[in-house]
Amino acid sequence: MSHDESGPVLRTSPERMMRGIIIVGVTLAISGGLLLFFFDEMIANPPPVALMPRPGPEPGPGPAPSAGTTQISILAGSSVQGAPDFDPDAAEVPLGNKVVFVNDDTALHTATSGTGFAEEGYGEAFDTGFLDPGAQSEPLEIAGAAVGDVFDYFCQAHPFMLGTITIVEAEEGGAAGGATGPAINILAGSSTQGAPDYDPDALEVAKGDTITVTNQDNTLHTVTSGTDVAAADTGAAFNTDFMDPGATATIDTSSLDAGEYAYICLVHPFMAGTLTVTE
Repeated sequence: MSHDESGPVLRTSPERMMRGIIIVGVTLAISGGLLLFFFDEMIANPPPVALMPRPGPEPGPGPAPSAGTTQISILAGSSVQGAPDFDPDAAEVPLGNKVVFVNDDTALHTATSGTGFAEEGYGEAFDTGFLDPGAQSEPLEIAGAAVGDVFDYFCQAHPFMLGTITIVEAEEGGAAGGATGPAINILAGSSTQGAPDYDPDALEVAKGDTITVTNQDNTLHTVTSGTDVAAADTGAAFNTDFMDPGATATIDTSSLDAGEYAYICLVHPFMAGTLTVTE
């Protein structure tokens, strides 16, 4: 009986098979050696695909900076190494100003004091934490800063992004200039229930002090004495009225008796704080 072969039969000798295995093994060994040799350089210079931003909606422009605040933008496309990143990347911040970082990119970013992860104590002066696309940081106060101090900062997600902040003389009438005294800041994002709202939310002043209130959020707010919007005595002790984004108002305590006064925002009654007046 003959055997019907439907196709060709491939055959090789044991010697050819062994040579093929040796070639494959040598190729893998060389590739592995090259990978180990250039590993540090590959990590330091990742391919463009590793730097691609995560998908998400295009962020819109952030709110205009309020009085006493310096805004620094994280530019669109800054997650690509070599592209413009912080704007300005060498910022001058008046003494007493707070700093707000706005993420105009489509990737996560941070602004973290220091020059990189190798620097001991990075993030001690300030750190925004990770900012989503389109988000902005809470107003950051650089504690203990003096005129002439220079603070380097970088992005923890993209350490090649670097910037500097230089502290300069306070603006006339700014937080550390002519308008000195107690202050209440209505924080950015405070219109979201559960978010930090008034800073400080418990303030003690001497009778006769004038309190400066600054709305750092991008929506209307008030500082109004009382605990209930519907109560008849709400606003009887003090009331800033409705404050536009970036606006300031004052509270004169000269007519207030010593004691503790609760206050709320008429637009967002979940925002609450206390004012203590002493003789």
